Amino acid sequence: MNQPSRKKILFVITKSNWGGAQRYVYDLATALPKDRFETKVILGGTGEAGANPGVLEIKLNEQGIPRVWIKEFMRDISFEQEWKVYDLLVEIFKKENPDAVHLNSSKAGGIGALAARRAGVKNIIFTVHGWPFLEDRSIFAKAIIWMASWVTALLCHKVICISEFDLKIAREMPFVRKKAFLIYNGIAPINFGSGYAVRKYFPTGVKITGTIGELNKNKNQIALIDQARKDPDLYVAIVGSGEDINMLTEKIKEYGLKDRVQLLGFVPASEALKGFDAFALPSIKEGLPYVLLEAKLAGLPIVANRVGGVGEILDAKDMSEFSLEQMVQKTIATYNS
Repeated sequence: MNQPSRKKILFVITKSNWGGAQRYVYDLATALPKDRFETKVILGGTGEAGANPGVLEIKLNEQGIPRVWIKEFMRDISFEQEWKVYDLLVEIFKKENPDAVHLNSSKAGGIGALAARRAGVKNIIFTVHGWPFLEDRSIFAKAIIWMASWVTALLCHKVICISEFDLKIAREMPFVRKKAFLIYNGIAPINFGSGYAVRKYFPTGVKITGTIGELNKNKNQIALIDQARKDPDLYVAIVGSGEDINMLTEKIKEYGLKDRVQLLGFVPASEALKGFDAFALPSIKEGLPYVLLEAKLAGLPIVANRVGGVGEILDAKDMSEFSLEQMVQKTIATYNS
């Protein structure tokens, strides 16, 4: 008897550093049943045009997931580069003839949706990892980004929101309500390490407040540094890498906090969290942060700004809603419908 053919899913994401959207792509690409799905990930570098691929590419390679690197994918707007990306995506989509294109991140969503329409893709899915027009920008910039986000949603057949907060916004957009639905980010059970990867950088016995995330304006790690400047008893561990590393390093030096505030770079959450006595999430914009799910699973006291879906995690009494298994099964349904 002939086996049914596998569905081909192409994931597209702008940057290949390691953040929430990248983890989401990794989890789906590696967890989809291999007897039913063939996956490939199209990705850019770590931010600038021509930048080398980052941690996501490395981790996908380790799992044998095929990748296509588009070196023209970049964080900042450049119409010349965007046009090149559009042409490349149209070419890839026509060649691959996927059953579904699954778009992640704002730029990949907009350009990818246009390219997928041009290539005749029948199932275009966009996951909203927090609406970009909620970032701290001018009113004019927010209006332009809202319009671009709305057009992206219109071009896609389905819009996955990872929080009720973002779903409510999606359903207020004209002609988007019926195609938008909720699938929470989910995590698998975690074997936590001892936390020594964090505690070795601090004096014995001190209480450590820690945070994990990409170093950028939205994650707002500077708030913890400012707080440590005011509180001489506060010790802070900041885990992650990103564009704000030089600014944060200079502030720690300027404030004389080198003994109490440590920038630790990339450390797996499973190894870092048990090194914290409390977890802080000072973000000013979020979707549904994986690290907050992990901190709650680790049993840490949590202090967090209630932005995006943060409150939905903090208030949840049944964490089964946030399981990787549920996320995968609900996403499979979007590929099959």
